[in-house]
Amino acid sequence: MRFRHPDGSTVHLSYCTNVHPAETLDGVRAQLRDHSEPVRKRLGRDRLGIGLWLAKDAARTLINDPAALRSLRAELDRRGLEVVTLNGFPYEGFGAEEVKYRVYRPDWTDPERLAHTTDLARLLAALLPDDVTEGSISTLPIAWRTPYDGDPDAARTACAALTTLAQRLDALAELTGKSIRIGLEPEPGCTVETTADAIAPLTAIGHDRIGICIDTCHLATAFEDPDTALDALAGAGVFVAKAQLSAALHAEHPHLPDVRTALAAFAEPRFLHQTRMSTAAGLRGTDDLDEALNGHALPDSTPWRSHFHVPLHAPPAPPLTSTLPVLRSTLTRLVGGPRPLTRHLEVETYTWQALPAELRPRTRTQLADGIAAELTLARDLLVDLGLKELP
Repeated sequence: MRFRHPDGSTVHLSYCTNVHPAETLDGVRAQLRDHSEPVRKRLGRDRLGIGLWLAKDAARTLINDPAALRSLRAELDRRGLEVVTLNGFPYEGFGAEEVKYRVYRPDWTDPERLAHTTDLARLLAALLPDDVTEGSISTLPIAWRTPYDGDPDAARTACAALTTLAQRLDALAELTGKSIRIGLEPEPGCTVETTADAIAPLTAIGHDRIGICIDTCHLATAFEDPDTALDALAGAGVFVAKAQLSAALHAEHPHLPDVRTALAAFAEPRFLHQTRMSTAAGLRGTDDLDEALNGHALPDSTPWRSHFHVPLHAPPAPPLTSTLPVLRSTLTRLVGGPRPLTRHLEVETYTWQALPAELRPRTRTQLADGIAAELTLARDLLVDLGLKELP
């Protein structure tokens, strides 16, 4: 979906296909047929943006087979789908029964991360619509904090890899005329957990192709104030390559038994749900929701937020809420001003099948309805901010 900003530029809205597990190119094609095109039709649009997730095997197939890449591009066009952004965070196995810490490997100290992201940039340059010259890729925020933190060699290796990537993106732009930019995506528990954590490594790299991806669920889980975060990024000269529109789980009174019971329904075995509270001394947290609920790892005297991407249009029932207000505030700053701070927006709720059983979609139809409802909410927010939806 495309929108005209009051400054005349185009803002793109998509949804991320990592909600549909697929490791192979055949699986990606099935996603387009079974999910993405039906979502487009529900929205009544001739064209729908998707934030494509290409796992390692699917990406390598496309790199090694130019005919397959051309065929995928043609299929996207035929189904009324377009790609201006990729989710390059998960490398493989994102649909496994247990993902947890695996999603952070390989990290930016491993040559495989650089090779995979280079592949993704080449593929995105080929998949961009003819009238679009800028693409974006979100990626791992360098590494999970252990054993990375405190290892100066790891930091130097990651910085060197990202610098090499920037140089490759420069060469790609010269060759294709397509400018691909990368956004490190701060996430709780990683060496870059917050937008503030991103400033030092990004300014050290100092290249205009390596910036930040703001995920509004992660921003909220870390209790970051959107205005403060974006002001600091602007002051440091860090650009926003893309933003992922998502909402976290919020518990105002985690000491109450009914609140803990409600939270326990979201503690599931597939993904990590890092849980945080804000104190005068800074953030405190656990790596997973069940760790917060079981025992005394996390005090319950102030609100908790958990890294669980809840559907934008369907916040959890009381006594829980979502952090949709943080999304609204962030979006207002990102695209509600005289010029957009980013032109790539992506709804990223990948946890539909991890919701409590009674909230999970049971059919493809229900899932498509839910994704369409999320995109409708995002579209309405953009229109309210003065953007005009384009055909």
